Amino acid sequence: MYNVSIIGLGWVGLAYSAFFTSRKVRVIGVDVDERKIGMLKRGVMPFYEPGISELLRSALRNGLFSPTISYKEAIRLSDILFITVGTPSLADGRIDLKYVSSAVESLGKCLAEVNEYKLIVVKSTVIPGTTLNLVGRILEKTSGKTLGKHFGLCFNPEFLKEGTALRDLEKPDRIVIGAYDKKSGEVLRKFYKEVYGDEIPPVLCTNIVNAELIKYASNAFLAMKISFINTFANLCEKLPGADVNTVAKGIGLDSRINPRFLRAGVGFGGSCFRKDLMAIINLCKDKGVDSSLLESVIKINDLQRRHVIEIIEKEFSNLKNVTVAILGLSFKPNTDDLRDAPSIDIVRELLDRRAIVKVYDPVAMEKFKKIFGEKVKYCSSMLDCIKGADCAVIVTEWSEFKNLTPDDFLKNMRRPIVVDGRRIYDPELFSKKLKYYGIGWGGSI
Repeated sequence: MYNVSIIGLGWVGLAYSAFFTSRKVRVIGVDVDERKIGMLKRGVMPFYEPGISELLRSALRNGLFSPTISYKEAIRLSDILFITVGTPSLADGRIDLKYVSSAVESLGKCLAEVNEYKLIVVKSTVIPGTTLNLVGRILEKTSGKTLGKHFGLCFNPEFLKEGTALRDLEKPDRIVIGAYDKKSGEVLRKFYKEVYGDEIPPVLCTNIVNAELIKYASNAFLAMKISFINTFANLCEKLPGADVNTVAKGIGLDSRINPRFLRAGVGFGGSCFRKDLMAIINLCKDKGVDSSLLESVIKINDLQRRHVIEIIEKEFSNLKNVTVAILGLSFKPNTDDLRDAPSIDIVRELLDRRAIVKVYDPVAMEKFKKIFGEKVKYCSSMLDCIKGADCAVIVTEWSEFKNLTPDDFLKNMRRPIVVDGRRIYDPELFSKKLKYYGIGWGGSI
């Protein structure tokens, strides 16, 4: 079995570390953040993701996971080194490659000191051309070695979803390997064969630029599906008897379309979709390619967040001193990630209108406090959140929220008005007992 290093212990890096160690692969985890390394050595996770903490604590006890700040140790003890550092957006929407460049320079300097062949695998999402023209060149320059002879290079995108990362890794739809040369691709393919055994998913081997494009095209297409169905959701709200959930089910039964990511709501969030769309839009502009389709995906998503405020303002012409309960803060359930979370924009809009805002989320409250401080009221439970509220908004579809009944809202709220931003309730049932607005529901005929 190969020994591997994971360079960059953020969400992606730790998800892969946990999964690989569960398959008995020895992992050296490298990060420049000494505080994070100290936490990981104590078995403390820097974020919430189901199942990862338990696997990494077990791997620490069994000697399969070694967090360190040492690139030298990683190069010396590993056959394959995965780069999973972040590629955040710059102000203009292009990606910032400083973390990639820094990690690769450190790897290259250490690569100069070893004689064995090493495979460098980029998992960080980078614009087409980056792996070969930036990563490859920096490695050659800093190591004094020749790509293809002394070390190999691949781009191997990840397709993980926050909240289900381990499940996605255990049963992936596919593995995409963009290889510099035949040897690089064969080494990585052999590694995955050892990891998955007879359960290995379909493996697509291609060149590096195709693999880089596949990552961007995948995320852009999924984001487009969400904005597409939200457009029809807004239309359904204008048509009595229409329900976007039924429309989505009907088109999702078409095998050419499938139902995944056809859930109308308050729009997408997270660290990937907007960032990747902006990056590929900028690339299109640089290459003289029309990007209006991709730009509309972002525009529709932004409008969807404002649409929640528009719904509330149907009931309250002036939101000053109106108490609004926000149920769910993370951008999706089973994570504490607030990056580009719809809740942030919605709460800001409410505060700008001088509403009183109460919030509750099972795991994301502390992170939300770092953004809003004492501007909102933090509640201990979902019932505490809706108590005394004039309006309740479902922003994240946490499973516990689905247990709320119309009577729960009637008994606890001052004015029982519910804006179901994730369509987790039965509109026919709720609308009979209280004022109910569901995204994409046009009301009864």
